[in-house]
Amino acid sequence: QVQLVESGGGLVQAGASLRLSCAASGRFFSINDMGWYRQAPGKQRELVAVVTSGETTTYAHSVKGRFTISRDNAKNTINLQMNSLEPEDTAVYYCKAVVRTTLWDQFRDYWGQGTQVTVSS
Repeated sequence: QVQLVESGGGLVQAGASLRLSCAASGRFFSINDMGWYRQAPGKQRELVAVVTSGETTTYAHSVKGRFTISRDNAKNTINLQMNSLEPEDTAVYYCKAVVRTTLWDQFRDYWGQGTQVTVSS
């Protein structure tokens, strides 16, 4: 079983910074992409940033230049440094990992439980 544990959410004022962390644990063979998604009330879940195992990154247009995703393959962790936060960034942030639990399995998506980020104006 694979577990993803997020940390680092909170309540901040507009313009502040937060750093989210996600650690993958359990029994697995390899992890492909890891990323952050968010879901605001009444909206669909959306991609924020993704990093591949080769550390190629992709960002949503709305966060480009403000957020930075990083990855430590040795520790199976990713971080999301969020700067210049805006009220529109308020959402529950979810970590996702694309994991193969054994050499013979298909890659599957695993999700964390989510962490709340609230940005006040």
